[in-house]
Amino acid sequence: MKNKKTLTTLALMLGVYALGHILILTGVINDYSFAVLATTGINIILATSLNLVTGFTGQFSLGHAGFMSIGAYVCAIITQRVEGTVGFVLGVLAGASAAALVGVLVGLPTLRLRGDYLAIATLGMAEIIRVLFLNMEITNGAAGLSFLPRFVDWNWLFLLTAGTLVLLSNFLHSSPGRACISVREDEIAAESMGINTTKYKVTAFSMGAFFAGVAGAMYASYFYFLKPDLFNFNKSIDILVIVVLGGMGSLSGSVIAAVLLQLISTWLSAFPELRMVIYSLMLVAIMLFRPQGLLGSTEVTELLSAKLPQLFGGKGGQKKEEGV
Repeated sequence: MKNKKTLTTLALMLGVYALGHILILTGVINDYSFAVLATTGINIILATSLNLVTGFTGQFSLGHAGFMSIGAYVCAIITQRVEGTVGFVLGVLAGASAAALVGVLVGLPTLRLRGDYLAIATLGMAEIIRVLFLNMEITNGAAGLSFLPRFVDWNWLFLLTAGTLVLLSNFLHSSPGRACISVREDEIAAESMGINTTKYKVTAFSMGAFFAGVAGAMYASYFYFLKPDLFNFNKSIDILVIVVLGGMGSLSGSVIAAVLLQLISTWLSAFPELRMVIYSLMLVAIMLFRPQGLLGSTEVTELLSAKLPQLFGGKGGQKKEEGV
């Protein structure tokens, strides 16, 4: 069963990479389409990393945009000073590491809180980070950083997005990942079984911050321009909406929701007056008829690995073997 899921995941990723490469080479994906694609990839990383904290560990965080801003500004500053791909790689690693370090420093005191108190604390943390960037000389304050070098192409976009999904999936299937899930299910029971709940909450929080930093670095290395207002409270809410829509506790649900919401947002850009009204009504309708999210806590690979043998006669073959 595990091998089937691995092969299904690998086939899906290779198929997506090959399809994207072909569409770019043939000109089907132009500059505008690729900008939409890059935004989708960044949102996938943000949503899946927040899902690790909120969906799998059960900690309600509203500060994800703050970690994204750290990755973006650190990467932008490094790529302005170190030329070439080396500067970009160093920028991504440094930005993600800085975000993870801040995640640990913030997580140690705040993750002892629960529920609404934790949400308020993380929201305050994100606002503090934004105000700091707004008043620092190295970030150029409210004017922001412009004319940043662009490094993100299809290869980097796919590598970082797919790499994030693989690493998060492997973590969730490891012993620390299952400990994080146990914290979500029943924190008191997990503590009674000897699980250090604070340790695993901080681990999930710092990992989520790390990948949010990766997404921020990608943003800085594709969209040329940064300013603190890009990473405000609304950005954190946008990420949370993707997580809730896809399903709390489903990585593939976050991927599908990120793609779906980006397509809807792009389509509604032709109707600027009604854009937010229609967008909001769609979200309300989805939550009314599918409150657990599009996939709930199920993964696409689980569904495919269960259905594909039936489609290709696996079920019938099993019956014949039982008859013999």
